Amino acid sequence: MGGQPLTCLNLAGFPSKKLKPEVLNQIVAGAVTKITEAGAVLAGGHTTDDEEPKFGLAVTGVVHPKKFWTNKGAIAGDDLILTKPIGSGVIFNANLKNWVTGEALDECLSIIITLNKTAAEVMREYEIHAVTDITGFGLAGHGFEMAKGSKARLEIKMDDIPLMREALEMYERGMNTGVNSSIRQLVEKNLVFEKSLPRWHQEIIFDPQTSGGLMAAIPPGQSQMVLKSLHARGLTESRIIGSVKPLQNSTYLVFK
Repeated sequence: MGGQPLTCLNLAGFPSKKLKPEVLNQIVAGAVTKITEAGAVLAGGHTTDDEEPKFGLAVTGVVHPKKFWTNKGAIAGDDLILTKPIGSGVIFNANLKNWVTGEALDECLSIIITLNKTAAEVMREYEIHAVTDITGFGLAGHGFEMAKGSKARLEIKMDDIPLMREALEMYERGMNTGVNSSIRQLVEKNLVFEKSLPRWHQEIIFDPQTSGGLMAAIPPGQSQMVLKSLHARGLTESRIIGSVKPLQNSTYLVFK
């Protein structure tokens, strides 16, 4: 991480017999808006006929060989900052049943269309030991990867994790996603819940994110300055959610 995107190619699958061309135009237009915001350009793309609409981007960029971040390197004593709330997976699934309010859905969409560009720009001004995005493997899955790669333990306070509106409520009502169970199975032998929580509440850390935020391991003497800078740049949901500790046995994640 820490690179600069330069060019993008769009890759689209589109059901031309089911949807009008205007829909594809809107999809590409939305992509161009975010590509431009990221400082890159759309150089072209490929579209195929498909039964279901699919869209993605192949991105080319540059990064300084001595100024990139990896998801390992966290050091005992570091603070952990998360730049976006979590909960998009269950919000989207619950929306299919009309369980979430319009306000909660709009808030979720606003969060996921926010690029991580600003967060990365802020962090470049400080000492960052490790960074991971929180995406399809949820907070637990990506946290496990960072902890294992760093040979360290992440201690995260459940009450300090920023959550999307109504996400916990959806889990309490019985909603879930298709990958929560597999993420839990992936990490459960290396994870401990020190705080007694009902299983539905635990599910939030396994929630797969669409366009999630960054979790960074930052020296404690700089974490408050980073947080203040993130808030000043409009990322007001950023939080210090825990810290890095020495590894004990094979427990890589502790949720307190």
